[in-house]
Amino acid sequence: MRIDILTLFPEMCERVLSESIIGRARAGGLVEIYCTNIRDYSKDKHRRVDDATYGGGTGMIMQVQPIYDCCMELESRLGTRPHIIYMSPQGKLLTQERIKELSAMDNIALLCGHYEGVDERVLEEVVDEEISIGDYVLTGGELPALVLADAVTRMLPGVLAGEEAYEEESIYNSLLEYPQYTRPYEWHGKKVPEVLISGHHANICRWRREQSLTRTFLRRPDLLESADLDKKDLDFIESLKNDCKK
Repeated sequence: MRIDILTLFPEMCERVLSESIIGRARAGGLVEIYCTNIRDYSKDKHRRVDDATYGGGTGMIMQVQPIYDCCMELESRLGTRPHIIYMSPQGKLLTQERIKELSAMDNIALLCGHYEGVDERVLEEVVDEEISIGDYVLTGGELPALVLADAVTRMLPGVLAGEEAYEEESIYNSLLEYPQYTRPYEWHGKKVPEVLISGHHANICRWRREQSLTRTFLRRPDLLESADLDKKDLDFIESLKNDCKK
Protein backbone atom coordinates (compact mmCIF):
# COMPACT_ATOMS: atom_id res chain seq x y z
CA MET A 1 0.00 0.00 0.00
CA ARG A 2 1.08 3.57 -0.68
CA ILE A 3 0.13 6.62 1.39
CA ASP A 4 0.97 10.13 0.21
CA ILE A 5 0.78 13.08 2.57
CA LEU A 6 0.41 16.44 0.80
CA THR A 7 1.51 19.13 3.21
CA LEU A 8 3.33 22.40 3.80
CA PHE A 9 5.40 20.70 6.51
CA PRO A 10 6.87 17.44 5.13
CA GLU A 11 9.78 17.49 7.59
CA MET A 12 7.36 17.55 10.52
CA CYS A 13 5.57 14.49 9.15
CA GLU A 14 8.77 12.62 8.33
CA ARG A 15 9.99 12.89 11.92
CA VAL A 16 6.94 11.00 13.14
CA LEU A 17 6.74 8.54 10.27
CA SER A 18 10.36 7.45 10.71
CA GLU A 19 9.88 6.24 14.29
CA SER A 20 8.53 3.15 16.06
CA ILE A 21 6.30 0.60 14.34
CA ILE A 22 5.39 2.76 11.36
CA GLY A 23 9.07 3.58 10.76
CA ARG A 24 9.99 -0.11 10.81
CA ALA A 25 7.10 -0.90 8.47
CA ARG A 26 8.41 1.66 5.98
CA ALA A 27 11.97 0.40 6.27
CA GLY A 28 10.77 -3.17 5.79
CA GLY A 29 8.80 -2.36 2.66
CA LEU A 30 5.44 -3.19 4.23
CA VAL A 31 4.07 0.24 3.37
CA GLU A 32 5.18 3.16 1.21
CA ILE A 33 4.63 6.60 2.71
CA TYR A 34 5.76 9.76 0.98
CA CYS A 35 5.48 13.39 2.09
CA THR A 36 5.17 16.01 -0.64
CA ASN A 37 5.60 19.73 -0.12
CA ILE A 38 2.66 21.57 -1.69
CA ARG A 39 4.79 24.72 -1.73
CA ASP A 40 6.93 23.13 -4.46
CA TYR A 41 3.99 23.57 -6.84
CA SER A 42 3.50 27.29 -6.24
CA LYS A 43 4.01 29.50 -9.28
CA ASP A 44 4.66 32.52 -7.08
CA LYS A 45 8.31 33.62 -6.99
CA HIS A 46 8.15 33.64 -3.19
CA ARG A 47 6.49 30.20 -3.17
CA ARG A 48 3.31 31.56 -1.61
CA VAL A 49 0.44 29.12 -1.42
CA ASP A 50 -2.15 31.26 0.39
CA ASP A 51 -4.10 34.48 -0.09
CA ALA A 52 -6.80 36.59 1.57
CA THR A 53 -10.35 35.28 1.46
CA TYR A 54 -12.90 36.83 -0.89
CA GLY A 55 -15.66 38.58 1.01
CA GLY A 56 -13.37 39.59 3.85
CA GLY A 57 -12.52 37.86 7.07
CA THR A 58 -9.52 36.97 9.15
CA GLY A 59 -6.85 34.49 8.17
CA MET A 60 -5.56 33.22 4.86
CA ILE A 61 -6.85 30.51 2.52
CA MET A 62 -4.70 27.95 0.70
CA GLN A 63 -4.95 28.53 -3.04
CA VAL A 64 -6.37 26.01 -5.46
CA GLN A 65 -3.56 26.04 -8.05
CA PRO A 66 -0.66 24.60 -6.00
CA ILE A 67 -2.88 21.92 -4.48
CA TYR A 68 -4.42 20.95 -7.82
CA ASP A 69 -1.05 20.78 -9.57
CA CYS A 70 0.36 18.71 -6.70
CA CYS A 71 -2.52 16.23 -6.97
CA MET A 72 -2.30 16.01 -10.75
CA GLU A 73 1.44 15.41 -10.66
CA LEU A 74 0.92 12.66 -8.10
CA GLU A 75 -1.72 11.03 -10.30
CA SER A 76 0.62 11.20 -13.28
CA ARG A 77 3.47 9.68 -11.28
CA LEU A 78 1.33 6.81 -10.01
CA GLY A 79 -0.39 6.17 -13.31
CA THR A 80 -3.69 6.09 -11.46
CA ARG A 81 -5.80 8.41 -9.36
CA PRO A 82 -5.29 7.92 -5.61
CA HIS A 83 -8.19 8.20 -3.19
CA ILE A 84 -7.74 11.77 -1.92
CA ILE A 85 -8.79 12.59 1.63
CA TYR A 86 -8.92 16.10 3.05
CA MET A 87 -8.35 16.17 6.80
CA SER A 88 -11.03 18.52 8.08
CA PRO A 89 -13.17 19.06 11.21
CA GLN A 90 -16.11 19.23 8.78
CA GLY A 91 -15.51 15.66 7.59
CA LYS A 92 -17.02 12.40 8.76
CA LEU A 93 -15.63 11.17 12.05
CA LEU A 94 -12.83 8.63 11.61
CA THR A 95 -13.80 5.18 12.85
CA GLN A 96 -12.03 1.84 13.06
CA GLU A 97 -14.41 0.50 10.42
CA ARG A 98 -13.34 3.23 7.99
CA ILE A 99 -9.69 2.51 8.85
CA LYS A 100 -10.21 -1.13 7.84
CA GLU A 101 -11.77 -0.03 4.55
CA LEU A 102 -8.96 2.41 3.78
CA SER A 103 -6.30 -0.20 4.59
CA ALA A 104 -7.67 -2.32 1.73
CA MET A 105 -6.97 0.42 -0.84
CA ASP A 106 -3.80 0.52 -2.93
CA ASN A 107 -3.26 4.29 -2.87
CA ILE A 108 -4.56 7.02 -0.60
CA ALA A 109 -3.43 10.65 -0.46
CA LEU A 110 -3.97 12.78 2.63
CA LEU A 111 -4.33 16.50 1.97
CA CYS A 112 -3.38 18.70 4.91
CA GLY A 113 -4.94 22.12 5.06
CA HIS A 114 -3.47 25.03 6.97
CA TYR A 115 -4.27 28.64 7.87
CA GLU A 116 -8.09 28.95 7.50
CA GLY A 117 -8.39 25.95 5.21
CA VAL A 118 -8.40 25.48 1.45
CA ASP A 119 -10.24 27.09 -1.44
CA GLU A 120 -13.64 25.37 -1.79
CA ARG A 121 -12.87 24.50 -5.40
CA VAL A 122 -10.17 22.12 -4.18
CA LEU A 123 -12.84 20.09 -2.41
CA GLU A 124 -15.06 20.14 -5.48
CA GLU A 125 -12.32 19.26 -7.97
CA VAL A 126 -9.91 16.78 -6.39
CA VAL A 127 -11.07 15.61 -2.95
CA ASP A 128 -12.93 12.29 -2.67
CA GLU A 129 -13.87 12.55 1.00
CA GLU A 130 -13.29 14.64 4.10
CA ILE A 131 -12.35 12.99 7.38
CA SER A 132 -12.21 14.41 10.91
CA ILE A 133 -10.46 12.86 13.90
CA GLY A 134 -12.67 14.68 16.39
CA ASP A 135 -14.89 17.64 17.10
CA TYR A 136 -12.12 20.15 17.67
CA VAL A 137 -9.91 22.38 15.53
CA LEU A 138 -6.14 22.12 15.09
CA THR A 139 -3.71 24.50 13.42
CA GLY A 140 -3.31 22.22 10.42
CA GLY A 141 -4.10 18.82 8.94
CA GLU A 142 -0.71 17.27 9.60
CA LEU A 143 -1.48 15.72 12.98
CA PRO A 144 -4.79 14.23 11.80
CA ALA A 145 -3.05 12.87 8.69
CA LEU A 146 -0.39 11.23 10.85
CA VAL A 147 -3.09 9.70 13.04
CA LEU A 148 -4.84 8.24 10.01
CA ALA A 149 -1.59 7.01 8.44
CA ASP A 150 -0.58 5.30 11.67
CA ALA A 151 -3.98 3.67 12.13
CA VAL A 152 -4.05 2.39 8.55
CA THR A 153 -0.46 1.15 8.54
CA ARG A 154 -0.83 -1.00 11.65
CA MET A 155 -3.69 -2.84 9.92
CA LEU A 156 -1.50 -3.98 7.03
CA PRO A 157 -0.24 -7.59 6.89
CA GLY A 158 3.09 -8.11 8.63
CA VAL A 159 3.18 -4.76 10.45
CA LEU A 160 2.06 -6.22 13.78
CA ALA A 161 2.84 -9.68 15.11
CA GLY A 162 -0.52 -11.07 13.96
CA GLU A 163 -4.19 -10.30 13.58
CA GLU A 164 -4.77 -11.00 17.25
CA ALA A 165 -2.54 -8.00 18.01
CA TYR A 166 -5.31 -5.65 16.95
CA GLU A 167 -8.47 -7.77 16.87
CA GLU A 168 -8.81 -7.63 20.66
CA GLU A 169 -8.05 -3.93 20.96
CA SER A 170 -10.52 -1.26 21.98
CA ILE A 171 -13.01 -0.30 19.25
CA TYR A 172 -11.86 -2.93 16.71
CA ASN A 173 -14.79 -5.24 17.50
CA SER A 174 -17.03 -2.50 18.92
CA LEU A 175 -15.90 -3.30 22.45
CA LEU A 176 -13.40 -1.59 24.71
CA GLU A 177 -10.34 -3.61 25.62
CA TYR A 178 -10.13 -5.57 28.86
CA PRO A 179 -7.60 -4.60 31.61
CA GLN A 180 -4.07 -5.91 31.17
CA TYR A 181 -1.26 -6.52 33.67
CA THR A 182 2.42 -7.38 33.81
CA ARG A 183 5.05 -7.83 36.55
CA PRO A 184 5.19 -7.23 39.45
CA TYR A 185 2.33 -9.40 40.69
CA GLU A 186 1.62 -6.97 43.54
CA TRP A 187 2.15 -3.20 43.47
CA HIS A 188 0.96 -0.66 46.04
CA GLY A 189 -1.14 -3.40 47.60
CA LYS A 190 -2.94 -4.15 44.33
CA LYS A 191 -2.61 -7.68 43.01
CA VAL A 192 -3.07 -9.08 39.53
CA PRO A 193 -6.48 -10.84 39.28
CA GLU A 194 -6.05 -14.49 40.23
CA VAL A 195 -7.77 -15.75 37.10
CA LEU A 196 -4.91 -14.39 34.96
CA ILE A 197 -2.33 -16.55 36.72
CA SER A 198 -4.57 -19.61 36.99
CA GLY A 199 -3.47 -21.09 33.68
CA HIS A 200 -7.10 -21.88 32.88
CA HIS A 201 -7.44 -20.56 29.33
CA ALA A 202 -11.23 -20.75 29.08
CA ASN A 203 -11.70 -18.88 32.36
CA ILE A 204 -9.20 -16.24 31.29
CA CYS A 205 -11.00 -15.73 27.97
CA ARG A 206 -14.36 -15.40 29.68
CA TRP A 207 -12.99 -13.00 32.30
CA ARG A 208 -11.52 -10.82 29.57
CA ARG A 209 -14.75 -10.89 27.60
CA GLU A 210 -16.78 -9.85 30.63
CA GLN A 211 -14.33 -7.10 31.47
CA SER A 212 -14.62 -5.77 27.90
CA LEU A 213 -18.40 -5.89 28.11
CA THR A 214 -18.38 -4.13 31.48
CA ARG A 215 -16.08 -1.34 30.34
CA THR A 216 -18.04 -0.81 27.15
CA PHE A 217 -21.34 -0.81 29.03
CA LEU A 218 -20.09 1.77 31.52
CA ARG A 219 -17.99 3.99 29.26
CA ARG A 220 -19.26 3.62 25.68
CA PRO A 221 -22.66 1.92 25.70
CA ASP A 222 -23.28 3.22 22.16
CA LEU A 223 -20.72 0.72 20.85
CA LEU A 224 -22.76 -2.24 22.03
CA GLU A 225 -25.30 -1.61 19.29
CA SER A 226 -22.82 -2.74 16.62
CA ALA A 227 -20.96 -5.39 18.66
CA ASP A 228 -21.24 -9.08 17.80
CA LEU A 229 -22.82 -10.46 20.99
CA ASP A 230 -23.97 -13.99 21.79
CA LYS A 231 -26.61 -15.02 24.32
CA LYS A 232 -24.08 -15.31 27.12
CA ASP A 233 -22.92 -11.75 26.41
CA LEU A 234 -26.47 -10.44 26.35
CA ASP A 235 -27.28 -12.17 29.64
CA PHE A 236 -24.17 -10.64 31.21
CA ILE A 237 -25.11 -7.15 29.99
CA GLU A 238 -28.58 -7.64 31.39
CA SER A 239 -27.04 -8.47 34.77
CA LEU A 240 -25.00 -5.25 34.58
CA LYS A 241 -28.19 -3.28 33.93
CA ASN A 242 -29.86 -4.91 36.93
CA ASP A 243 -26.86 -4.11 39.13
CA CYS A 244 -27.08 -0.45 38.10
CA LYS A 245 -30.73 -0.34 39.15
CA LYS A 246 -29.94 -1.49 42.69
